[in-house]
Amino acid sequence: MARYVERAENVARILDVHETFTRDRTGAVNWSSVVSICSDDERFYQTHPQASAKAVVDFYLLDPENPTSIFSSVRAARDNARTLRPLISTEMWTHINVFYNTLRAMTPADVSMSGLSQTCAVIKESCQTHYGITEGTFYRDASWYFYLMGKYLERADQTSRILDIKYNILTPAEPAAIDASQWNALLRSVAGYHAFRRTHPRGLTPAAVAEFMLFDSSFPRSISMCFRQVDDLLHRLRSRFALRNGVAALERLDEVRAALDQHTIDDVLREGLHEFSDWIQRQAIDVTGDIQKDFFI
Repeated sequence: MARYVERAENVARILDVHETFTRDRTGAVNWSSVVSICSDDERFYQTHPQASAKAVVDFYLLDPENPTSIFSSVRAARDNARTLRPLISTEMWTHINVFYNTLRAMTPADVSMSGLSQTCAVIKESCQTHYGITEGTFYRDASWYFYLMGKYLERADQTSRILDIKYNILTPAEPAAIDASQWNALLRSVAGYHAFRRTHPRGLTPAAVAEFMLFDSSFPRSISMCFRQVDDLLHRLRSRFALRNGVAALERLDEVRAALDQHTIDDVLREGLHEFSDWIQRQAIDVTGDIQKDFFI
């Protein structure tokens, strides 16, 4: 449930920021990068000849046949919440049910390009309201720890995808050709612009942005912070409930954290950001599998 809500918010952020901040000097927007971020190239191009603005927005907002659309993510979150009805608060269930029905009632006019920013704002606010209600009402038993681990694993995966695709798009042979607003857009897509400016009041370079999103230990959407949170939550879960499970996941998390601690941004860029991001995504998948195997199968 947590992962699906996190995914819906991330997709809404990507769509909103992409439309608002990533225009080139001719006013055009490369919407194919959104498809690439979500690894949906094969699925998307089976039904769409090209990645036009309308096709991409329709595909990722309300397409019930696309499993990575916002509608599909919220529908899946609601289905999970219904299964978990005895465990979650009434307020959690009511909100996520209303959220789902709000999306289901949206019309083509709501998802038009002119209304895209407002629609994405509603979606982001609904996701954040879910987090707030959950924080204030969810009983702190073992399920709370699994909820948070799911959220942070999904967040690490999404941040790595955004950084990987956008960084490569925004670093051509002549970096001067890329407007600074596009780097701002990359930071805004992970809600990190103002946080970045707290640590980098002046100037903005590709390496600084990548380093911030990968390694900053105080930014809640950085990959380092997300894996540290998962590691801490799993330790606390095992300690509080006297569980012996989770050893494989902890060993893998130790490996990931060591790699993040030992690498500098220069190391990552020299060895290949794409390869490092791909490795991060595989680790998030494997940690998820380890947790599932140890606790639920």
